Amino acid sequence: MMFANCLRIAAVLVVLITAPLPATAATVTTADTKALTAKLEVADVLAKPPGLYENLATEGRRWLSQNRAEAEKAYKDDPSDFADGRRWTFERTYTQVSAVGRYVGVLRRDYVYSGGAHPNTVLDTILWDGAMKRRISVRPFFTETGDGGPTLTALAAAIRAAVRAEKKARGIEVADDPAKDDWVSAIEPKLLGLGPLVPIGSTVPGKSGGLAVFFSPYAVGPYAEGSYTVVVPWRTFERFLSDEGRALFAGDPVPPPKDE
Repeated sequence: MMFANCLRIAAVLVVLITAPLPATAATVTTADTKALTAKLEVADVLAKPPGLYENLATEGRRWLSQNRAEAEKAYKDDPSDFADGRRWTFERTYTQVSAVGRYVGVLRRDYVYSGGAHPNTVLDTILWDGAMKRRISVRPFFTETGDGGPTLTALAAAIRAAVRAEKKARGIEVADDPAKDDWVSAIEPKLLGLGPLVPIGSTVPGKSGGLAVFFSPYAVGPYAEGSYTVVVPWRTFERFLSDEGRALFAGDPVPPPKDE
């Protein structure tokens, strides 16, 4: 019986898993066909907050299944596009950015290649409320978050300035006024226009020192510039914090590792 169980476990590692996965270990789901290679990974540490692992794994499996269907259709329609062993590639990884009280910040990184000059990388963030066991936005941390309002206008200005500083540090030409730079001005005073952001760690245990914003290649610069990770210290937006936000932020930010 034990030998049979081991065979079944080994078998699911070579296909996209559709059954629920255990929340006690990292997910490593793979697919390897004539049309594609695919992989899904969820960091072990994300199995600790109740419900988070299952939420991420379900989303990841759905994403891989959709892409697998597209790759298989493309292969069926024109196998010549896959000559000489060429295949599409889809990889998704979930890693922890921060764990602050009831909140867990997650970075989702997608690596996609479906032909063309180069692969693409797409970064996004997820904020998990462990008490409510669901995804939330940063809205509860602020007194108001209207598009073009004082909070998001201040955040957009701070993020633009941080991106400009990072560009200058890399020796990349950027306008003195970030609002007049064709790339940096894409950061807008809208919750979904600021870039994928999430609270990060602090020098004070159990608190967040600010917000990290992760930009994919092409988001605030040409593909050759790669991705950007910038940090906005909480004191920059302190005056806009709600009571919940004031309870969350303190100390100085501990920047997360930059996405490569």
